[in-house]
Amino acid sequence: MPKILLIEDEASIRAVLKDILKDQKELKLEVDEAKDGMEALALLEANQYDVAFCDIKMPKVDGMEVLQKTKEKGIGTTFIMISAHGTTEMAVDATKMGAYDFLQKPPDLNRLLITLRNALDKTLLTKETKTLKKKIAVKYEMIGSSPALQQVREMIEKVAPTDARVLVTGPNGSGKELVARAIHEQSNRAHGPFVEVNCAAIPSELIESELFGHEKGSFTSAIKQKLGKFEQADGGTLFLDEIGDMSLSAQAKVLRALQEHKITRVGGEKDIMVNVRIIAATNKDLKKEIAETHFREDLYHRLSVILIKVPSLNERKEDIKELTDRFLTTIAQEYGTKKKSISEQALKELKNYNWTGNIRELRNVVERLIIMSAESIEESDVKKYL
Repeated sequence: MPKILLIEDEASIRAVLKDILKDQKELKLEVDEAKDGMEALALLEANQYDVAFCDIKMPKVDGMEVLQKTKEKGIGTTFIMISAHGTTEMAVDATKMGAYDFLQKPPDLNRLLITLRNALDKTLLTKETKTLKKKIAVKYEMIGSSPALQQVREMIEKVAPTDARVLVTGPNGSGKELVARAIHEQSNRAHGPFVEVNCAAIPSELIESELFGHEKGSFTSAIKQKLGKFEQADGGTLFLDEIGDMSLSAQAKVLRALQEHKITRVGGEKDIMVNVRIIAATNKDLKKEIAETHFREDLYHRLSVILIKVPSLNERKEDIKELTDRFLTTIAQEYGTKKKSISEQALKELKNYNWTGNIRELRNVVERLIIMSAESIEESDVKKYL
């Protein structure tokens, strides 16, 4: 049920506005009132309102000050300002301070209701975006407090604010993507895109088109122009996962893009400037790949300004308890079931196991145990289903 706050010093106008809002039965609005700015600020701090209709001219604290203080306190209420003496300049000032819209008094009924519905849609979208960001943050959070993982966190904290290129190494399933995302989220590019390319999953004949894009007609299936990942990541971060599997011809073009900060689409002639931070990852020994002429040494040195080695799960077994608890929680949420408990002996069995598949394997095992075990996961369950 959407919550609305009416901030208006004239009781008659408050009453009219409240009646109008209450008449919108399909919206099922809950409406509170504040007779001045001071009362409004107290209510805004104590409650979560979706939309506030706020008069500008009021005694003690005027509407613009209410709006300003609300924004300063990080209160997410959407403001619609109203005034009998409104001017274009006043409307512009209110919008600059974060107001959603500005209405003249007495407001036109249709305009008021359309503005309200649009404001509620905006508030809902903002809430959904925040919820989605929280889910993404949880999904990509690095779990554990082991010294090995703490060392990785410290390196991320140091390198993230820079634009230095980073090469992340480590076995499959160890969390290299989490490191890349953490660097992006803590960087000055966090507002920009994070674009991921799995170099191992793209056929060698398509990798150049995927990275640099192509022009219409540049090859048989190129029916229209396509932007590559470098252009999509402009202003943000490009994560080249499994870069050790990239073809030598694509490596040469990536090297040029890093050196000159420009790319050329397949079939194109025009140079396109790109502002991209590169984070690469691999589970291969690139020095061995260089010795076997499978990877360019000059590209390796371009990519490895900072080297971050992600430990295997076997190197951080003290984190298994914390990781297991997180998986028990998140998987239960995904299934819509009650979170299961796990005994200390069962955890001990998990810690004694050789985790060749690392954290990815642990998650799969926890999911299997949730499905196959009773209310509590016991040592016998682990021995049976591990």
